[in-house]
Parts: sequence; C-alpha cells; structure tokens
Amino acid sequence: MIDDQPFLADCRARLAFDLLANTWNSVVLWALRDAPQRPGALRERIGGISQKVLTETLRRLEFNGLVERRSYGGAPPRVEYGLTPLGRSLLAPIDAFGVWAFEHGDEVMAAQERYTREH
Repeated sequence: MIDDQPFLADCRARLAFDLLANTWNSVVLWALRDAPQRPGALRERIGGISQKVLTETLRRLEFNGLVERRSYGGAPPRVEYGLTPLGRSLLAPIDAFGVWAFEHGDEVMAAQERYTREH
C-alpha cells in the first residue's frame, strides 16, 4: 500500500527533507533573510563556503524556486540573489531547527563523544 511507504522518491515530504538536508541550502536561505545580496557579500556573511559551492547552492535554490537572481547593467555588471516568497516560507522551519539545535546541541555533542569513546 502506498500509505505504508511515505518516503517514496516522489513524496512531497521527502522533497522537503531533501531541500533541508543539504547544509548549505538552509545556511544560504537564512543568510538572505534580511535582503538580497551579491554573491561576494553573501560568501563573506556565511564564511567557510567556497565560491564553487556557493554558486552550486544558489543555482540549486534558484532551480527549486527558492531564490531569484537579479542582474543589473552597468560596468561591471552586478548580480544579486534574493528570496522568493516560496523561499521565505522556509525561514520558519529553518528557525525551528535552529531553536532545536540551540536547546539540544550539547546533548547531541555529548552523545557523539560517548559513542566515540565506546566504539
């Protein structure tokens, strides 16, 4: 029965989990929450992300309709990325994960240390 297999490849819940499973997706969306940004400024704000990974992440988020790319003429040409309404709708779930991590992060790290000692 299909109801017994809730995480099939075409399942919408799995789609949502896949969007949030990539660490950089959530980080980039969160970094864009206040205003559109140029890639260089976004990279500085995030820290620890390579230009290649940032570009791949922005393209993936644009593909999924979560961010939009805006090009401005001039010399040199300027590009900004900003959240779409769909992307903005993911901020609350990302925030909820952040709250959970703040509240339970020490417990997770303690479990990791315990596991490492025991194995």
